[in-house]
Amino acid sequence: MDRFNAMQAFARVVETGSFTKAAETLHMSKTSVTQLVQQLEARLRVRLLNRTTRKVNVTADGAAYYERVVKLLADMDDADTSLSNASALPRGRLRVDIPSPLARMIVVPALPEFHTRYPDIQLDMGVSDRMVDLIDDGVDCVVRGGELTNLSLMARRVGDLSLGVYAAPGYLESAGVPSHPQELAAPEHRIVGFTWARAGKALPYAMHHNGESVTVHGRYVIAVDDGNAYLAAGVAGLGVLWLPDYMAREHLARGELVRLFDDWRLDPMPMYVAFPPNRHVSAKLRVFIDWIVDLMAQHAPVIDQRGA
Repeated sequence: MDRFNAMQAFARVVETGSFTKAAETLHMSKTSVTQLVQQLEARLRVRLLNRTTRKVNVTADGAAYYERVVKLLADMDDADTSLSNASALPRGRLRVDIPSPLARMIVVPALPEFHTRYPDIQLDMGVSDRMVDLIDDGVDCVVRGGELTNLSLMARRVGDLSLGVYAAPGYLESAGVPSHPQELAAPEHRIVGFTWARAGKALPYAMHHNGESVTVHGRYVIAVDDGNAYLAAGVAGLGVLWLPDYMAREHLARGELVRLFDDWRLDPMPMYVAFPPNRHVSAKLRVFIDWIVDLMAQHAPVIDQRGA
């Protein structure tokens, strides 16, 4: 029995609650994962998991063993990294998930510098705006905008995105230029809807000016769940957009978008790196998070609101 593989298989079964899901994230067969866990239990002479036809639950002994195993696996990863070569650079596969516009406009263009600094880290990057299940999907970390709803995750705030309201010139020629956000509820106006997976519907937008707060609902002819598609719909003239400024900048310069309501304020969108709880942060994940922090500091630094 390979004790390392057995402990890794056991830990992933605990985290996913399933031999099948554990096998998928480890790129192994379900039979191999089952055999490794059985061999581990035989060696330890203790039952680590309770198995039924519907689910897998960790025993009290298994839970205590899991806490030690997770730390041990992370320590082994760090030890391998520190001794793998003379430069002691982090290495290995890192699975991350990043919103599509952030990946396309900011993260991916900066990756050559990251890989020059850490040539032995292999990034498997999911590029989506869907809500990723870090455990079931076997993801090491996600970068996400908005307040986190899963409070069990470990998270680090890495930036704040300033927001604005934008529309295409063609749309404004047809619908008219609104002077107040409430005008967007009028029949001649429409917005582009963004459907957040966690809410299952397009959300209203809050705006503030001189003590007045307005929540804009608006009607839409299209709602999407992807940032790039959302931006494309606005540029095509399908409605008004609420955008992070970095997404609008190039289109604004080319005259493809016009900024509206300059005297109104939108709360900035916080950006987080989140990763599973009860998991030691490996060297490769630690340097990736630090790199994201530095990158976001260039484009959207955290706003100090203590004096606000």
